[in-house]
Amino acid sequence: MTDALPPTHDPSEVAALLREAVADPATAWSLGSFGAVAEFLRDADEPVRLGDDGARLEARTARGGLRLRFDPAVRPVAYETAAGTGWSQAVALCLPADACAMSGRGVVTELGPDADALAPEDRDGVLFDIGLGLPQTDACVRSADPRVVERLRAGVGRALFDPENPLGRAMPELSPTRVFLGRVGRIEVGQPIPPPGGASPEGPHTHVLPRLLAAGRTHAATAPIPDGWVPVVHLFPPHPAKDGNGRPIPFDRGRHAAFQALLERHGVPALVGLKRAVLEALHRNDPPIDDAALDRAQRLAVRVAVRQAATLSPGLPRLADWVGRFDRPDAAGGEEARPAH
Repeated sequence: MTDALPPTHDPSEVAALLREAVADPATAWSLGSFGAVAEFLRDADEPVRLGDDGARLEARTARGGLRLRFDPAVRPVAYETAAGTGWSQAVALCLPADACAMSGRGVVTELGPDADALAPEDRDGVLFDIGLGLPQTDACVRSADPRVVERLRAGVGRALFDPENPLGRAMPELSPTRVFLGRVGRIEVGQPIPPPGGASPEGPHTHVLPRLLAAGRTHAATAPIPDGWVPVVHLFPPHPAKDGNGRPIPFDRGRHAAFQALLERHGVPALVGLKRAVLEALHRNDPPIDDAALDRAQRLAVRVAVRQAATLSPGLPRLADWVGRFDRPDAAGGEEARPAH
C-alpha cells in the first residue's frame, strides 16, 4: 500500500532530527492547515536565540520564532512532490487524526494574555483566535497596542470573513503578531501583513487564503500523508536547487544526498521503493513503465524521479521517453504542494 508508514519508530531519533533542523538556518518551518499557514525561516547571519530545555526546542529572531514540543507520538513523513519545473521536499511531523485537534473556533475570540509567548516581554499581549475553524491549528493574532486591541475586539463574535466584520479588511493595516498554535508547538510572525495583491516579505510570514480554506483539507492533496494521520508541523530541509526564499542556486549534490537519506528512513516505503525502481530502470535504459494502474501519489513519485534524473544524469538514453510519458502537463494533475522548499 502507498499509504503505510515506515514500520519502525524511534522517538529519540525524531528528537535528534528536530534538534539538528532547528539549529540549521537553512531549514524552514511551517505550521498550519491547507489554506492557512505560518512559516518561519531565518538568514544564516541573522541573530537568533536558540533554546533546548529537554522538553522543547525554540528558535527566535527579531522577525519571528518557533517552538516545538517533543512528543513521542509524532511520526515524521518525508516526501517529495512536483513543483513548478522542479520538485519540493519536506518532512511532515504527523499525529494520529484523533490526537491533533485544536479548538476549532469559528468566530473571532479573545483569549486573554499570551502567557506562553516566546519572548517574556510579549506575554502581556492579548491573544485573539481569528476563528478559522482549522482542525489541527488555532490561527491567532496578538497585540499589546491598546489601539490595535480595541480594533481586534470590535471583530469578536463574528467570522473573520463575514462581510459585516471590519476586522478582515483591517488586518494588513493593523498587522498584529500572528501566532499559529498546534499540539506540538507554535510559530510566531512579527512581520507586516501585505495588502491585498501585495507580496509576502522574505523571512517569517503567514498566508490565509479563503479559497483554499473552503476545501476543508488538512493538507495538500499532493502530499502523501498516510490515512489516519495529520501533519501538524512541516520542516523543509535545505533544497539542492533553491534557497530558503525559493531563489535558484547552483545544484548542491550534498543537500540532495542528505534529503534522500531522510526519504529512505522516513518516507512512505511503497513510494520510496517505486522511485528507486524508476531510477534503476532509467540507468538500465529500460522503456517507461505502464502508467495506467498508477495512482496520483505514484505518478508524482515517478515524475519526481524523472526530473531528478534529468538534473543528475541528463545524458541517459531513454530519459526523453520517460519525460514524455510522465512529465507532460496532464501526467499528474491537481494542485502542487506549497511551499516550494
